[in-house]
Amino acid sequence: MSGDDKQPWLDEVQWDDQGLVPAIAQEADTGKILMVAWMNREALAETVASQRAVYWSRSRGRLWRKGEESGHAQRLRELRLDCDGDVIVLVVEQQGGIACHTGRHSCFFRRFEQGAWKTVEPVLKDPAEIYR
Repeated sequence: MSGDDKQPWLDEVQWDDQGLVPAIAQEADTGKILMVAWMNREALAETVASQRAVYWSRSRGRLWRKGEESGHAQRLRELRLDCDGDVIVLVVEQQGGIACHTGRHSCFFRRFEQGAWKTVEPVLKDPAEIYR
């Protein structure tokens, strides 16, 4: 662990069997849902300490400090825990206006219309320019 034994608030989170909890990033100014990721105890503790969003990357198997490669960090404005204690909401300021690795503002850029998923938000920056 990360020495979080002096942070009993972490024990109020209902971690799943892998020690994770879903984390929803919501844009502070618009209320728009930007992305969903996962956090472990260390990620949540570091998020609070740094006031920057830190997630657990299941694909990388390590902490993912949002913006570490892209520069599109998320500054924490508010942190909420749902009534069951099993979902976190981070109210954030999205740096650079891009939260999604596809170069879009939000990861939720497809809308269901007439039996199909339709892309309804533009790419703001080519991912090849973001991730070098």
